[in-house]
Amino acid sequence: MNMHQLRSYIAPAAPATRTPCDGTESEMRVEFGFTPRWYHLRCGIGFEERWHLDPLYRYETLVTMRRELKRSFPELSLGGISPDDCPGTIDGVHGALMVAKLFGIPVEYYPDNWPAAQHCFLSEEAIRRLASPELSSSPPFAQLMDQMDAIEREFGRIEGYINWQGVLNNALRLRGSDIFTDLATDPPLAHHLFEVIADTMIAGMRAVYARQRETGVVVRHATVSNCLVNLVSSDAYREHLLPYDHRISEAFEHFGVHNCAWNVDPYIADYAGIRKLGYVDMGIESDLRRVKRLCPDTRRAVMYPPKDLMTKSVETLREDLRRIRRELSPCDIVMADIDYETFDERVKAFAALAEDTLAVEPEYFVRS
Repeated sequence: MNMHQLRSYIAPAAPATRTPCDGTESEMRVEFGFTPRWYHLRCGIGFEERWHLDPLYRYETLVTMRRELKRSFPELSLGGISPDDCPGTIDGVHGALMVAKLFGIPVEYYPDNWPAAQHCFLSEEAIRRLASPELSSSPPFAQLMDQMDAIEREFGRIEGYINWQGVLNNALRLRGSDIFTDLATDPPLAHHLFEVIADTMIAGMRAVYARQRETGVVVRHATVSNCLVNLVSSDAYREHLLPYDHRISEAFEHFGVHNCAWNVDPYIADYAGIRKLGYVDMGIESDLRRVKRLCPDTRRAVMYPPKDLMTKSVETLREDLRRIRRELSPCDIVMADIDYETFDERVKAFAALAEDTLAVEPEYFVRS
């Protein structure tokens, strides 16, 4: 196993992120994830602000969610071996908005969804004056540290991950769509914002990891979420954003890129050049063979659309899974954002098809 590899990880009701591989991963493992609405309607759990601020309440809901996963999908072990024996965790705190909160962007919380950043965008003048916040005096960060203190007192170890997002994702929440105009008309302004965001992400991760390390939880990796990369050309990504992905990768031992479910083809050559790339994901329309050729030592993953899970025929699902194994494996399939309208039997069928695909002799895929 390549010890720098990362795999997809989705905690109950939390956005997808990544965790280190441990060597037990199958040739084509499926990571299932369900929306907060799925848990809200099934379990009656509310994901308002309290869920994000109170780690003991969050733990109670985590037990409930894991019990529901075990009840609904006993054959898939989604709730863990023992749902009641789960750790205290920071998984899912503030969804994908921790960085936005550090810069004072107001956040709305919902009973059945992830939090959303309000459209209170910073002006050009505010961006020019912007500096990385002092974490020790930042109320959102101080509250997160208080949560970790409470988790340590109650559970001993502080598990889980904050979703720090990526430079462009965070920039959009701070600047709005004007960030794209800035790239065209005032690149130094855009780069100042990107630099401040990247430095803040690195500082935040280091501070959280240091606190976790005090409880015996060692986190050495960083990942960036490039969910908006398809809104810029490959040349623009290479010129304006890749340097910050490099900067973040160089600050940690292991690194991964979440490309989201977009076609990765325009960006994969640049991703492949990032130091010890441990993870990269993509949409199924990508040139999977090329990704495998360019990233042979990277744990690769396909972000499988939840709409396709609902609407595609079983035979088409089978064809997709066989193509993924043939062209990309070893890899993950990230079956995230499964919503309430998706029948349990569809989830079970997808898992069964994946198992059937793994049971096919490798020679079949070589011949085909």
